[in-house]
Amino acid sequence: MTKPVTADQIKAVLANITDPSQNKDIISLGMLDGITVSDNKVMVTLAVPPHRGPAMEPLRQQIEAAIRKLDGVVAATVVITAHNNASAQAHKPTDKTEATPAKEKTLNSSVRRFIAIASGKGGVGKSTTATNLAIALKLEGLRVGLLDADVYGPSQPRMMGVSGRPQAVGGDMVAPLENYGVKVMSMGLLVPDETAMIWRGPMVQSALTQMLNAVVWGELDVIVIDLPPGTGDIQISLTQQVNLAGAVIVSTPQDIALLDVVKALTMFDKAGVKVLGFIQNMAVWVCPDCGRKDHIFGEGGAAREAEKRNISMLGEIPLSMNIREASDEGKPIVVAEPKSPQAAEYRRIARQLVSLANLNAEPPNNLNT
Repeated sequence: MTKPVTADQIKAVLANITDPSQNKDIISLGMLDGITVSDNKVMVTLAVPPHRGPAMEPLRQQIEAAIRKLDGVVAATVVITAHNNASAQAHKPTDKTEATPAKEKTLNSSVRRFIAIASGKGGVGKSTTATNLAIALKLEGLRVGLLDADVYGPSQPRMMGVSGRPQAVGGDMVAPLENYGVKVMSMGLLVPDETAMIWRGPMVQSALTQMLNAVVWGELDVIVIDLPPGTGDIQISLTQQVNLAGAVIVSTPQDIALLDVVKALTMFDKAGVKVLGFIQNMAVWVCPDCGRKDHIFGEGGAAREAEKRNISMLGEIPLSMNIREASDEGKPIVVAEPKSPQAAEYRRIARQLVSLANLNAEPPNNLNT
């Protein structure tokens, strides 16, 4: 019979794991926030300052692997969470004379507008839409950034054809990567593709803050923000941190997708964010051989919802293998097939956004890093 795993055994493992940035073990550093053992399934919670979240991922994986080696352990999960109070105490000077003046940052970014691309439900093509709209806005002559705010499932590096870690500039700041004239930042550029982000809400919010404020975006007319699906921590945090020029809702015509769209609309309404319009994605499939049109996900559902709520219907994107293949290859359809009907529709929608979000007007927003 397998012996029960104890919290003391877990603590002993943690005492032998060193945080390389501080050269001390996890226990001595006071990072341990909790240990739960149930049926030999172990969960460890580590509390760290919010800004250290992304850098802790390799250490988190190391700890999980070490715990799994213990006899009897069935599964091990390590969760990273923010601990602002501990962080403040750790850095609090003991005497006024010990206080260090705040480091003056000389690298500034000025972003004129922010537009969120959102959906109530996953799998409706929101990220593909954000990618193509960002490039389409660039083709309209704007200076554009693309922020992948989906911390748990970042896809923009793949779709934008960028890879590699952002380069550090000016101390704690990093430079975004760039392709097709669009600057890109994503959690997918900071952690390996196969890594599962096991973070609680405060760490997710901190990651978003870092990608907004610790990135040298430079002078931009607009940042397109690819939100995760739903109405969770990231969406709420974003509306608190950024004065959004508006949001674009992406949905398929399917009734089940539209149910979640209503939740997204309610969230933006309560946050005081203007919904610029709907995009109905996967609206129709046209047979390439015979030209027959099939409404696989229903017909006109998003358009009816937009009319019902007096919201602009920005456009309809067909269900297209070409769009999917282009996105998978890191060459979005507006670049891969610029004369295609699909690219023309993205370009038309982008031109509407220039007007609806006043992208050519004087800036109301500054992102000072």
